[in-house]
Amino acid sequence: MKGSYLNDAFFSRLETLALELRPNLAGFFGGKHKVSTYGQTVEFADYREYQLGDDIRRIDWNLYSRFEKYFLKLFTDERQMHTQVFIDCSASMGKDNPEKANYAVAMAAALGYLSVHNMDKVSFKLVKGEKSEDPFGTIVGKRAFFDAISSLEEVEFDGESNMREAVVNTPNTGSNDGLSVIISDFFHEDDWKKAVDYLCYKKRQVLLIQVLTPDEVDPSYTGRVHLIDVESNNMDDDRNMKIKIDRASQLAYEHAMRDIKEELKTFCHSRGVDYVMICTDQPVEKALFKELLKVGIMA
Repeated sequence: MKGSYLNDAFFSRLETLALELRPNLAGFFGGKHKVSTYGQTVEFADYREYQLGDDIRRIDWNLYSRFEKYFLKLFTDERQMHTQVFIDCSASMGKDNPEKANYAVAMAAALGYLSVHNMDKVSFKLVKGEKSEDPFGTIVGKRAFFDAISSLEEVEFDGESNMREAVVNTPNTGSNDGLSVIISDFFHEDDWKKAVDYLCYKKRQVLLIQVLTPDEVDPSYTGRVHLIDVESNNMDDDRNMKIKIDRASQLAYEHAMRDIKEELKTFCHSRGVDYVMICTDQPVEKALFKELLKVGIMA
């Protein structure tokens, strides 16, 4: 993939960051994420009175000598999480604009690297048509991660995608055990909403990353143009059209784009889901450090 961002310098800059996931996730034993339950780490959290059946080895005898009551020491619990990254591999995400595809892959790789760097698991789901391909399986550790990334850079962006079918039919989605990320331009119909609802039903933390090009955010075309849908393989497709672009049509486009972004924001807010919009004209590191820090996914 030409113009790839993925190199040693890119990943080394990420090592100052960490994924900040919600403490109400359950996860798996053996990670670094502090959760809201109490566990077996060495970091003290609180006391509570002894109850019948509690482990007497956790009684604080110093407190007993002072109050003549039994109190248990409680310690923080740390868990391993599973990050799932769904990448929209449809044509609109990069067939005619490799920069957009590079951005999507860089975002996925950054989130994946932060996961394995923090002793979490990660999987990359390539959304093509109604399926989500899982060519690398569940990745644990940096060696397996870098093996997968070298292949991820060669992914082709073509055809259409159905986010709802792809996400809902993904096996082993897990429940309450980590972060699910959808990276897309979200130019398809409302099928992404059902995908988000399904992930919320599975009690996963959800993040939507909308990737757009400068021309998609603020097109500069004027005069007569032939608009061709990049996800269509037929020049006679009804979605293709010849139009004259004037100020009125530009304003109509700006209004429609504003509606798309506002709909994403409103829907995500109603579901407690994080959403960021990223334009490919800004450096990818800036997008990572600024936008994802802003919503609290990174710390």
